[in-house]
Amino acid sequence: MLNTLAQRTINLLCRDIITVRKYGLTRRIHERVWRKTRMDDQPPSRVDPVVMKLDSPYFRSIFTPELEKLASLFKKHNYELRIAGGAVRDILMDKQPKDLDFATDATPQQMKDMFTNEEIRMINEKGERHGTITARINDMENFEITTLRIDVLTDGRHAQVEFTKDWKLDANRRDLTINSMFLDLDGRVYDYFYGYDDLKKKKIVFVGEASVRIQEDYLRILRYFRFYGRIMDIPNQHDEATITALKENIGGLKQISGERIWSEWNKILSGTFALELTLKLLECGSSRYIGLPEEPDVENFRKVYERAQSNKVTLKPISLIVSMLKDEYEVIKLHERLKLSNSDRDLAIFLVQHRKCKPCEKPLKPYQQLVLLQQIKRYDILKEDVKELLRYCGAMQLLDEFEQWVIPKFPVNGSMLMKHVPVKKMIGSILIELKRIWIDADFKLTDDQLIKHVPSIVSELEEEYKTLDKEKNKKFKKLK
Repeated sequence: MLNTLAQRTINLLCRDIITVRKYGLTRRIHERVWRKTRMDDQPPSRVDPVVMKLDSPYFRSIFTPELEKLASLFKKHNYELRIAGGAVRDILMDKQPKDLDFATDATPQQMKDMFTNEEIRMINEKGERHGTITARINDMENFEITTLRIDVLTDGRHAQVEFTKDWKLDANRRDLTINSMFLDLDGRVYDYFYGYDDLKKKKIVFVGEASVRIQEDYLRILRYFRFYGRIMDIPNQHDEATITALKENIGGLKQISGERIWSEWNKILSGTFALELTLKLLECGSSRYIGLPEEPDVENFRKVYERAQSNKVTLKPISLIVSMLKDEYEVIKLHERLKLSNSDRDLAIFLVQHRKCKPCEKPLKPYQQLVLLQQIKRYDILKEDVKELLRYCGAMQLLDEFEQWVIPKFPVNGSMLMKHVPVKKMIGSILIELKRIWIDADFKLTDDQLIKHVPSIVSELEEEYKTLDKEKNKKFKKLK
Protein backbone atom coordinates (compact mmCIF):
# COMPACT_ATOMS: atom_id res chain seq x y z
CA MET A 1 0.00 0.00 0.00
CA LEU A 2 2.74 2.47 0.92
CA ASN A 3 4.58 1.86 -2.37
CA THR A 4 1.40 2.69 -4.27
CA LEU A 5 0.89 5.86 -2.22
CA ALA A 6 4.50 6.91 -2.71
CA GLN A 7 4.13 6.57 -6.50
CA ARG A 8 0.90 8.58 -6.46
CA THR A 9 2.67 11.23 -4.41
CA ILE A 10 5.35 11.59 -7.10
CA ASN A 11 2.72 11.69 -9.86
CA LEU A 12 0.67 14.37 -8.09
CA LEU A 13 3.73 16.53 -7.41
CA CYS A 14 4.88 16.29 -11.03
CA ARG A 15 1.37 17.10 -12.24
CA ASP A 16 1.21 20.25 -10.11
CA ILE A 17 4.56 21.54 -11.41
CA ILE A 18 3.58 20.77 -15.04
CA THR A 19 0.29 22.65 -14.56
CA VAL A 20 2.16 25.74 -13.34
CA ARG A 21 4.52 25.63 -16.34
CA LYS A 22 1.78 24.93 -18.87
CA TYR A 23 -0.60 27.69 -17.87
CA GLY A 24 1.93 30.22 -16.62
CA LEU A 25 0.23 30.72 -13.27
CA THR A 26 1.38 33.93 -11.63
CA ARG A 27 1.59 32.67 -8.05
CA ARG A 28 5.05 31.63 -6.88
CA ILE A 29 5.76 27.93 -7.19
CA HIS A 30 6.97 27.58 -3.60
CA GLU A 31 3.56 28.62 -2.37
CA ARG A 32 2.09 25.51 -3.93
CA VAL A 33 4.74 22.93 -3.10
CA TRP A 34 3.14 19.70 -2.00
CA ARG A 35 4.79 17.68 0.73
CA LYS A 36 4.52 13.96 1.13
CA THR A 37 2.80 13.24 4.43
CA ARG A 38 4.33 11.22 7.24
CA MET A 39 2.78 7.86 6.46
CA ASP A 40 5.66 6.01 8.09
CA ASP A 41 5.39 8.11 11.29
CA GLN A 42 3.38 6.03 13.74
CA PRO A 43 2.98 7.68 17.16
CA PRO A 44 2.61 5.41 20.21
CA SER A 45 -0.81 3.79 20.03
CA ARG A 46 -3.03 1.33 21.87
CA VAL A 47 -3.15 -2.33 20.90
CA ASP A 48 -6.84 -2.36 21.77
CA PRO A 49 -8.32 1.06 20.93
CA VAL A 50 -11.65 0.50 22.73
CA VAL A 51 -11.29 2.29 26.06
CA MET A 52 -14.87 2.30 27.35
CA LYS A 53 -18.53 1.91 26.54
CA LEU A 54 -20.69 4.98 27.08
CA ASP A 55 -24.27 5.18 28.26
CA SER A 56 -24.36 8.78 29.44
CA PRO A 57 -27.32 11.17 29.03
CA TYR A 58 -25.26 13.21 26.56
CA PHE A 59 -24.65 10.11 24.43
CA ARG A 60 -28.28 9.03 24.51
CA SER A 61 -29.46 12.54 23.66
CA ILE A 62 -27.98 12.41 20.16
CA PHE A 63 -30.32 9.64 19.01
CA THR A 64 -33.10 11.08 16.90
CA PRO A 65 -35.40 8.96 14.68
CA GLU A 66 -33.33 10.21 11.75
CA LEU A 67 -30.02 9.04 13.26
CA GLU A 68 -31.59 5.68 14.10
CA LYS A 69 -32.61 5.32 10.46
CA LEU A 70 -29.13 6.29 9.24
CA ALA A 71 -27.49 3.77 11.57
CA SER A 72 -29.80 0.98 10.43
CA LEU A 73 -28.97 1.68 6.78
CA PHE A 74 -25.23 1.36 7.32
CA LYS A 75 -25.73 -1.79 9.38
CA LYS A 76 -28.00 -3.28 6.72
CA HIS A 77 -25.33 -2.75 4.04
CA ASN A 78 -22.47 -3.99 6.29
CA TYR A 79 -20.64 -0.67 6.59
CA GLU A 80 -19.25 0.73 9.82
CA LEU A 81 -20.44 4.15 10.98
CA ARG A 82 -18.86 6.07 13.84
CA ILE A 83 -19.04 9.59 15.26
CA ALA A 84 -15.70 11.36 14.82
CA GLY A 85 -13.72 14.22 16.31
CA GLY A 86 -15.15 17.06 18.35
CA ALA A 87 -18.50 15.49 19.21
CA VAL A 88 -16.73 12.54 20.85
CA ARG A 89 -14.60 14.92 22.87
CA ASP A 90 -17.62 16.94 23.97
CA ILE A 91 -19.63 13.89 25.04
CA LEU A 92 -16.67 12.64 27.09
CA MET A 93 -16.55 16.07 28.77
CA ASP A 94 -20.26 15.82 29.61
CA LYS A 95 -21.14 18.53 27.14
CA GLN A 96 -23.90 18.55 24.58
CA PRO A 97 -22.25 18.21 21.15
CA LYS A 98 -23.18 20.96 18.72
CA ASP A 99 -22.51 19.08 15.51
CA LEU A 100 -22.13 15.41 14.72
CA ASP A 101 -19.52 14.42 12.14
CA PHE A 102 -19.52 10.83 10.98
CA ALA A 103 -16.83 8.59 9.52
CA THR A 104 -17.30 5.34 7.63
CA ASP A 105 -15.37 2.63 5.84
CA ALA A 106 -17.77 2.92 2.89
CA THR A 107 -16.42 4.79 -0.12
CA PRO A 108 -18.30 7.83 -1.47
CA GLN A 109 -19.55 5.78 -4.41
CA GLN A 110 -20.75 2.99 -2.12
CA MET A 111 -22.62 5.55 -0.01
CA LYS A 112 -24.18 7.12 -3.11
CA ASP A 113 -25.32 3.73 -4.35
CA MET A 114 -26.73 2.85 -0.94
CA PHE A 115 -28.62 6.12 -0.52
CA THR A 116 -29.92 5.99 -4.09
CA ASN A 117 -31.22 2.44 -3.64
CA GLU A 118 -32.83 3.38 -0.33
CA GLU A 119 -34.33 6.56 -1.86
CA ILE A 120 -32.44 8.85 0.51
CA ARG A 121 -31.90 12.39 -0.74
CA MET A 122 -28.29 13.62 -1.01
CA ILE A 123 -27.27 17.29 -0.95
CA ASN A 124 -24.10 19.40 -1.22
CA GLU A 125 -22.26 17.37 -3.85
CA LYS A 126 -19.17 19.60 -3.55
CA GLY A 127 -17.99 17.59 -0.56
CA GLU A 128 -17.70 14.38 -2.55
CA ARG A 129 -14.15 15.02 -3.77
CA HIS A 130 -13.05 15.16 -0.13
CA GLY A 131 -14.94 11.97 0.60
CA THR A 132 -17.99 13.58 2.24
CA ILE A 133 -21.57 12.69 1.36
CA THR A 134 -24.43 14.61 2.96
CA ALA A 135 -27.64 12.64 3.43
CA ARG A 136 -30.98 14.23 4.34
CA ILE A 137 -33.13 11.82 6.32
CA ASN A 138 -36.94 12.15 6.48
CA ASP A 139 -36.49 15.65 5.06
CA MET A 140 -35.70 16.65 8.67
CA GLU A 141 -32.00 16.26 9.43
CA ASN A 142 -28.75 16.41 7.45
CA PHE A 143 -25.85 14.05 8.18
CA GLU A 144 -22.33 14.56 6.84
CA ILE A 145 -20.54 11.23 6.48
CA THR A 146 -16.90 11.12 5.39
CA THR A 147 -15.00 8.12 4.10
CA LEU A 148 -11.90 7.15 6.10
CA ARG A 149 -8.92 8.80 4.44
CA ILE A 150 -5.26 9.62 4.67
CA ASP A 151 -3.52 12.80 3.54
CA VAL A 152 -1.16 11.82 0.73
CA LEU A 153 0.07 15.34 -0.01
CA THR A 154 -0.22 18.62 1.88
CA ASP A 155 0.84 22.17 1.03
CA GLY A 156 0.28 23.78 4.43
CA ARG A 157 -3.31 24.70 3.58
CA HIS A 158 -4.94 21.84 1.75
CA ALA A 159 -4.51 18.10 1.46
CA GLN A 160 -4.86 15.60 -1.33
CA VAL A 161 -6.39 12.48 0.11
CA GLU A 162 -6.70 8.78 -0.52
CA PHE A 163 -9.45 6.63 0.94
CA THR A 164 -8.69 3.79 3.31
CA LYS A 165 -10.45 1.13 5.39
CA ASP A 166 -8.08 1.61 8.32
CA TRP A 167 -9.58 3.59 11.23
CA LYS A 168 -6.18 4.05 12.86
CA LEU A 169 -4.72 5.68 9.73
CA ASP A 170 -7.63 8.12 9.66
CA ALA A 171 -7.10 8.94 13.35
CA ASN A 172 -3.40 9.47 12.63
CA ARG A 173 -4.14 12.31 10.15
CA ARG A 174 -6.01 14.42 12.72
CA ASP A 175 -4.48 17.39 14.53
CA LEU A 176 -4.81 16.82 18.28
CA THR A 177 -5.13 13.59 20.25
CA ILE A 178 -8.35 14.82 21.87
CA ASN A 179 -9.86 15.21 18.39
CA SER A 180 -8.70 11.82 17.08
CA MET A 181 -11.23 9.58 18.85
CA PHE A 182 -14.25 7.75 17.42
CA LEU A 183 -17.52 6.68 19.02
CA ASP A 184 -19.70 3.97 17.53
CA LEU A 185 -23.46 3.99 17.93
CA ASP A 186 -23.33 1.22 20.52
CA GLY A 187 -21.34 3.56 22.78
CA ARG A 188 -17.82 2.14 22.29
CA VAL A 189 -15.07 4.79 22.38
CA TYR A 190 -12.11 4.10 20.07
CA ASP A 191 -8.97 5.94 21.16
CA TYR A 192 -5.83 4.99 19.23
CA PHE A 193 -3.49 7.77 20.39
CA TYR A 194 -4.34 8.28 24.07
CA GLY A 195 -6.64 11.24 23.49
CA TYR A 196 -8.88 10.17 26.37
CA ASP A 197 -5.89 10.15 28.72
CA ASP A 198 -4.91 13.64 27.54
CA LEU A 199 -8.49 14.82 27.99
CA LYS A 200 -8.54 13.59 31.60
CA LYS A 201 -5.12 15.15 32.27
CA LYS A 202 -6.21 18.33 30.46
CA LYS A 203 -3.31 18.21 28.01
CA ILE A 204 -3.33 19.62 24.49
CA VAL A 205 -1.09 17.32 22.47
CA PHE A 206 -0.58 16.97 18.72
CA VAL A 207 -0.89 13.51 17.22
CA GLY A 208 2.76 12.57 16.72
CA GLU A 209 5.40 15.23 16.05
CA ALA A 210 4.02 18.76 16.50
CA SER A 211 6.06 20.40 13.72
CA VAL A 212 4.98 17.83 11.15
CA ARG A 213 1.33 18.18 12.12
CA ILE A 214 1.53 21.98 11.91
CA GLN A 215 3.23 21.94 8.51
CA GLU A 216 0.34 19.89 7.11
CA ASP A 217 -2.01 22.79 7.87
CA TYR A 218 -0.66 25.94 9.52
CA LEU A 219 -4.10 26.85 10.79
CA ARG A 220 -3.43 24.22 13.45
CA ILE A 221 -1.36 26.88 15.24
CA LEU A 222 -4.56 28.76 16.05
CA ARG A 223 -6.51 25.57 16.63
CA TYR A 224 -4.00 24.64 19.33
CA PHE A 225 -4.78 27.86 21.20
CA ARG A 226 -8.53 27.52 20.68
CA PHE A 227 -8.68 24.04 22.15
CA TYR A 228 -6.33 25.04 24.96
CA GLY A 229 -8.98 27.57 26.00
CA ARG A 230 -11.72 24.94 25.83
CA ILE A 231 -9.93 22.22 27.78
CA MET A 232 -7.49 23.74 30.24
CA ASP A 233 -8.08 25.10 33.75
CA ILE A 234 -4.86 27.15 33.94
CA PRO A 235 -3.98 29.90 31.41
CA ASN A 236 -0.23 29.35 31.04
CA GLN A 237 0.59 25.67 31.28
CA HIS A 238 1.90 25.11 27.78
CA ASP A 239 4.35 22.39 26.86
CA GLU A 240 7.58 24.19 25.93
CA ALA A 241 8.36 21.80 23.08
CA THR A 242 4.95 22.52 21.58
CA ILE A 243 5.41 26.29 21.89
CA THR A 244 8.83 25.95 20.23
CA ALA A 245 7.20 24.10 17.33
CA LEU A 246 4.57 26.85 17.03
CA LYS A 247 7.24 29.56 16.95
CA GLU A 248 9.35 27.73 14.38
CA ASN A 249 6.38 27.40 12.04
CA ILE A 250 4.57 30.67 12.69
CA GLY A 251 5.51 32.07 9.27
CA GLY A 252 3.31 29.44 7.66
CA LEU A 253 0.27 31.49 8.68
CA LYS A 254 0.95 33.77 5.71
CA GLN A 255 -0.32 30.91 3.51
CA ILE A 256 -3.64 30.70 5.35
CA SER A 257 -6.62 32.73 4.15
CA GLY A 258 -7.75 35.62 6.31
CA GLU A 259 -11.22 34.15 6.65
CA ARG A 260 -9.88 30.93 8.18
CA ILE A 261 -7.58 32.83 10.54
CA TRP A 262 -10.40 35.13 11.69
CA SER A 263 -12.75 32.19 12.22
CA GLU A 264 -10.30 30.58 14.67
CA TRP A 265 -9.12 33.80 16.34
CA ASN A 266 -12.72 34.88 16.83
CA LYS A 267 -13.34 31.68 18.80
CA ILE A 268 -10.17 32.17 20.86
CA LEU A 269 -11.26 35.69 21.81
CA SER A 270 -14.75 34.44 22.67
CA GLY A 271 -13.48 31.68 24.93
CA THR A 272 -11.64 31.15 28.20
CA PHE A 273 -8.22 32.78 28.68
CA ALA A 274 -8.70 35.07 25.65
CA LEU A 275 -6.16 37.54 27.02
CA GLU A 276 -3.45 35.05 27.91
CA LEU A 277 -3.85 32.97 24.75
CA THR A 278 -3.75 36.00 22.45
CA LEU A 279 -0.63 37.29 24.21
CA LYS A 280 1.01 33.87 23.83
CA LEU A 281 0.00 33.77 20.16
CA LEU A 282 1.63 37.18 19.65
CA GLU A 283 4.69 36.06 21.62
CA CYS A 284 5.10 33.32 19.00
CA GLY A 285 5.62 36.07 16.39
CA SER A 286 2.22 36.00 14.70
CA SER A 287 1.44 39.75 14.49
CA ARG A 288 2.48 40.38 10.90
CA TYR A 289 0.67 37.28 9.66
CA ILE A 290 -2.72 37.92 11.28
CA GLY A 291 -3.29 41.54 10.31
CA LEU A 292 -1.76 43.34 13.29
CA PRO A 293 1.04 45.93 13.20
CA GLU A 294 4.54 44.77 14.09
CA GLU A 295 4.14 46.21 17.58
CA PRO A 296 0.47 46.01 18.59
CA ASP A 297 -0.55 47.86 21.74
CA VAL A 298 -0.68 44.82 24.01
CA GLU A 299 -0.79 46.92 27.17
CA ASN A 300 -3.99 48.62 26.06
CA PHE A 301 -5.36 45.21 25.05
CA ARG A 302 -4.67 43.97 28.58
CA LYS A 303 -6.22 47.11 30.09
CA VAL A 304 -9.41 46.92 28.00
CA TYR A 305 -9.83 43.17 28.54
CA GLU A 306 -9.27 43.30 32.32
CA ARG A 307 -11.58 46.31 32.69
CA ALA A 308 -14.34 44.45 30.85
CA GLN A 309 -13.79 41.42 33.08
CA SER A 310 -13.96 43.64 36.16
CA ASN A 311 -17.19 45.23 34.91
CA LYS A 312 -18.60 41.77 34.09
CA VAL A 313 -19.31 42.66 30.48
CA THR A 314 -18.35 40.73 27.35
CA LEU A 315 -16.72 42.62 24.52
CA LYS A 316 -16.98 41.43 20.95
CA PRO A 317 -13.79 39.83 19.58
CA ILE A 318 -13.29 42.65 17.08
CA SER A 319 -13.50 45.21 19.92
CA LEU A 320 -10.69 43.44 21.76
CA ILE A 321 -8.53 43.49 18.64
CA VAL A 322 -9.23 47.20 18.11
CA SER A 323 -7.65 47.87 21.51
CA MET A 324 -4.30 46.89 19.93
CA LEU A 325 -4.70 49.30 16.97
CA LYS A 326 -3.96 53.00 17.02
CA ASP A 327 -5.90 54.39 14.04
CA GLU A 328 -8.19 53.78 11.09
CA TYR A 329 -5.27 52.87 8.83
CA GLU A 330 -4.40 49.92 11.03
CA VAL A 331 -8.07 48.86 11.03
CA ILE A 332 -8.07 48.86 7.22
CA LYS A 333 -4.87 46.77 7.16
CA LEU A 334 -6.49 44.31 9.57
CA HIS A 335 -9.57 44.13 7.34
CA GLU A 336 -7.44 43.56 4.24
CA ARG A 337 -5.83 40.55 5.92
CA LEU A 338 -8.80 39.00 7.74
CA LYS A 339 -11.62 39.91 5.31
CA LEU A 340 -13.88 41.03 8.14
CA SER A 341 -17.63 41.18 7.72
CA ASN A 342 -19.03 44.63 6.98
CA SER A 343 -20.47 44.88 10.49
CA ASP A 344 -17.15 43.98 12.16
CA ARG A 345 -15.23 46.36 9.90
CA ASP A 346 -17.65 49.24 10.53
CA LEU A 347 -17.66 48.63 14.29
CA ALA A 348 -13.84 48.59 14.37
CA ILE A 349 -13.65 51.94 12.55
CA PHE A 350 -16.41 53.37 14.77
CA LEU A 351 -14.54 52.39 17.96
CA VAL A 352 -11.25 53.86 16.75
CA GLN A 353 -12.96 57.12 15.79
CA HIS A 354 -14.94 57.63 19.00
CA ARG A 355 -13.15 55.88 21.87
CA LYS A 356 -11.71 59.22 23.01
CA CYS A 357 -14.83 61.35 23.39
CA LYS A 358 -14.29 64.87 24.69
CA PRO A 359 -15.70 65.81 28.13
CA CYS A 360 -19.19 67.30 27.97
CA GLU A 361 -21.50 69.07 30.42
CA LYS A 362 -24.14 66.47 29.56
CA PRO A 363 -22.13 63.21 29.39
CA LEU A 364 -24.78 61.28 27.47
CA LYS A 365 -25.16 63.92 24.77
CA PRO A 366 -22.17 62.95 22.54
CA TYR A 367 -23.42 59.37 22.38
CA GLN A 368 -26.97 60.46 21.57
CA GLN A 369 -25.55 62.57 18.75
CA LEU A 370 -23.67 59.59 17.33
CA VAL A 371 -27.02 57.90 16.77
CA LEU A 372 -29.30 60.80 15.87
CA LEU A 373 -27.01 62.47 13.33
CA GLN A 374 -27.21 59.37 11.13
CA GLN A 375 -30.00 58.19 8.84
CA ILE A 376 -33.06 56.81 10.65
CA LYS A 377 -32.59 53.35 9.12
CA ARG A 378 -29.20 53.12 10.85
CA TYR A 379 -30.45 54.07 14.32
CA ASP A 380 -30.67 50.51 15.65
CA ILE A 381 -27.22 49.56 14.35
CA LEU A 382 -25.66 52.74 15.72
CA LYS A 383 -27.32 52.29 19.09
CA GLU A 384 -25.74 48.83 19.41
CA ASP A 385 -22.36 50.23 18.32
CA VAL A 386 -22.58 52.96 20.96
CA LYS A 387 -23.37 50.36 23.64
CA GLU A 388 -20.26 48.44 22.60
CA LEU A 389 -18.26 51.68 22.69
CA LEU A 390 -19.39 52.38 26.26
CA ARG A 391 -18.55 48.81 27.31
CA TYR A 392 -15.15 49.21 25.66
CA CYS A 393 -14.52 52.47 27.56
CA GLY A 394 -15.77 51.04 30.84
CA ALA A 395 -18.46 53.76 31.13
CA MET A 396 -20.95 51.54 32.92
CA GLN A 397 -23.16 54.28 34.39
CA LEU A 398 -23.49 55.93 30.99
CA LEU A 399 -24.23 52.52 29.49
CA ASP A 400 -27.13 52.07 31.91
CA GLU A 401 -28.51 55.52 31.04
CA PHE A 402 -28.05 54.94 27.32
CA GLU A 403 -29.84 51.58 27.42
CA GLN A 404 -32.84 53.25 29.08
CA TRP A 405 -32.87 56.10 26.56
CA VAL A 406 -35.72 55.86 24.03
CA ILE A 407 -34.78 57.43 20.71
CA PRO A 408 -37.12 60.41 20.21
CA LYS A 409 -38.73 61.17 16.86
CA PHE A 410 -37.21 64.13 15.04
CA PRO A 411 -40.13 66.47 14.20
CA VAL A 412 -38.82 67.74 10.84
CA ASN A 413 -38.45 65.94 7.51
CA GLY A 414 -37.19 66.89 4.07
CA SER A 415 -40.58 67.67 2.56
CA MET A 416 -41.21 70.30 5.25
CA LEU A 417 -38.08 72.16 4.14
CA MET A 418 -38.78 72.30 0.40
CA LYS A 419 -40.37 75.76 0.39
CA HIS A 420 -37.74 77.18 2.76
CA VAL A 421 -34.65 76.02 0.83
CA PRO A 422 -33.41 77.55 -2.44
CA VAL A 423 -31.34 74.51 -3.48
CA LYS A 424 -32.48 70.92 -2.88
CA LYS A 425 -28.95 69.64 -2.30
CA MET A 426 -28.87 71.70 0.91
CA ILE A 427 -31.66 69.70 2.58
CA GLY A 428 -29.44 66.94 3.97
CA SER A 429 -27.01 69.42 5.53
CA ILE A 430 -29.85 71.52 6.94
CA LEU A 431 -31.47 68.50 8.57
CA ILE A 432 -28.20 67.64 10.31
CA GLU A 433 -27.83 71.20 11.64
CA LEU A 434 -31.45 71.22 12.82
CA LYS A 435 -30.84 67.94 14.62
CA ARG A 436 -27.87 69.48 16.44
CA ILE A 437 -30.06 72.38 17.61
CA TRP A 438 -32.80 69.93 18.63
CA ILE A 439 -30.35 67.77 20.62
CA ASP A 440 -28.90 70.83 22.38
CA ALA A 441 -32.44 71.76 23.43
CA ASP A 442 -32.98 68.29 24.94
CA PHE A 443 -35.34 67.30 22.09
CA LYS A 444 -37.97 69.83 23.23
CA LEU A 445 -38.26 72.04 20.13
CA THR A 446 -41.26 71.64 17.81
CA ASP A 447 -41.14 71.55 14.01
CA ASP A 448 -42.19 75.22 13.80
CA GLN A 449 -39.51 76.27 16.27
CA LEU A 450 -36.85 74.37 14.35
CA ILE A 451 -37.88 75.67 10.93
CA LYS A 452 -37.31 79.23 12.20
CA HIS A 453 -33.58 78.39 12.23
CA VAL A 454 -33.55 77.44 8.54
CA PRO A 455 -32.79 80.93 7.07
CA SER A 456 -29.66 81.39 9.17
CA ILE A 457 -28.48 77.85 8.34
CA VAL A 458 -29.07 78.47 4.60
CA SER A 459 -27.06 81.68 4.82
CA GLU A 460 -24.14 79.89 6.47
CA LEU A 461 -24.24 77.09 3.91
CA GLU A 462 -24.24 79.56 1.00
CA GLU A 463 -21.13 81.19 2.42
CA GLU A 464 -19.49 77.77 2.75
CA TYR A 465 -20.36 76.87 -0.85
CA LYS A 466 -18.89 80.19 -2.09
CA THR A 467 -15.68 79.53 -0.18
CA LEU A 468 -15.46 76.01 -1.60
CA ASP A 469 -16.03 77.30 -5.15
CA LYS A 470 -13.21 79.84 -4.75
CA GLU A 471 -10.84 77.13 -3.55
CA LYS A 472 -11.80 74.88 -6.47
CA ASN A 473 -11.16 77.72 -8.94
CA LYS A 474 -7.74 78.38 -7.43
CA LYS A 475 -6.79 74.72 -7.76
CA PHE A 476 -8.09 74.64 -11.35
CA LYS A 477 -5.98 77.70 -12.29
CA LYS A 478 -2.89 76.09 -10.77
CA LEU A 479 -3.49 72.96 -12.85
CA LYS A 480 -3.67 75.10 -16.00
